[in-house]
Amino acid sequence: MHAQQKFVSPEVISGAGSHRLVGRSLRRLGAAKVLVVSDPGVTAAGWTSRICSSIEEAEVPHLVFTGVSPNPRVAEVEAGAELYRRAGCNAIAVVGGGSPIDCAKAIGILVANGGQILDYEGLDRIGAAIPPLVCVASTAGPAADVSQFAIISDPAQRAKVAIVSKTLVPDLALLDPLLLTTKPAALTAATGVDALCHAIEAIVSTASAPLTDLLALEAIRLIILHLPAALERPADLEVRASTMQAGLYAGLAFSNASLGAAHAMAHSLGGFCDLAHGECNAILLPLVVAYNFEAAPSRFRLIAQAMGVPEQGRADTVVRSELAGAVRTFVERFCGTTRLSSVGVRLQDLPELARRALEDPCMATNPRCPTEAEVRGLYEAAL
Repeated sequence: MHAQQKFVSPEVISGAGSHRLVGRSLRRLGAAKVLVVSDPGVTAAGWTSRICSSIEEAEVPHLVFTGVSPNPRVAEVEAGAELYRRAGCNAIAVVGGGSPIDCAKAIGILVANGGQILDYEGLDRIGAAIPPLVCVASTAGPAADVSQFAIISDPAQRAKVAIVSKTLVPDLALLDPLLLTTKPAALTAATGVDALCHAIEAIVSTASAPLTDLLALEAIRLIILHLPAALERPADLEVRASTMQAGLYAGLAFSNASLGAAHAMAHSLGGFCDLAHGECNAILLPLVVAYNFEAAPSRFRLIAQAMGVPEQGRADTVVRSELAGAVRTFVERFCGTTRLSSVGVRLQDLPELARRALEDPCMATNPRCPTEAEVRGLYEAAL
């Protein structure tokens, strides 16, 4: 029997051209003045101006904040919140990948609750609801547009903090595959691997449930089938829509079931080295799959089935080895092979990385409870 579960999700509208609904959706939510959050890359691709055009057509005043880094920083959140307050906004629209969406959520936390963003690290520490939030994702994978997570970097501590609360679930997610057609190939690959990691960790999470299982398993099947095609045919809207659905399913699964050691370790690593989140997951996921297998073999067999790895009638040790190998092959096919030593991690850094990973909220639902030495050993295996 599963424990009592509550499933949370934003309103979701998907389909080519759905980004044009931003303006009327904000009006429906009572927006009087909107802060539009984006980043320089999405702006250069032309999507920020298109979102602003939709808001203008709805006759809603707005202003734009694009000071967001690939790993959004504490100071950027504070700058966005100050702009929101000074302009007298009452709603937020965001167009971009996980970084602008996480930054927009964090801006919402500060304008509704005050204080410093680091005050809200951890689970359910947000008192007042954030302002109305409408998201237009430009990537398929991070799923910040449907989740109750926000990840913010604190350069002063070389750390990422995870903020988790149902108040962070956006009001509306507009899933438009048109935005994916301008996405660089490397980002397509990295965010696809991120979605795979979301799905795998949601299935073996100690907070998994039948609904999250259903979504996560279908996400894996869609990723295995459609991510290669998205890289071969980046302008194919049908394929792009399938990868977007995969990201949605994996996102809803992990938002409600939470994650595990791969994400806890990736957050620690990404904060320490200022690395892209997808790259961190690509390095760590195969190692964590092999480590966790013994704690949830029946769950990992479901993952093996979804990935096309034969498992019936085979010993756990064989399935463990072949599944970890299949994950590694898939990840390296799209993201290449990266060792931690090549991104500046040294042996003496591993105790600090391990300590921070164990403190991350995602570690709480990992199927196996690692010691600090075991986490350090996993990092060392990736050196």
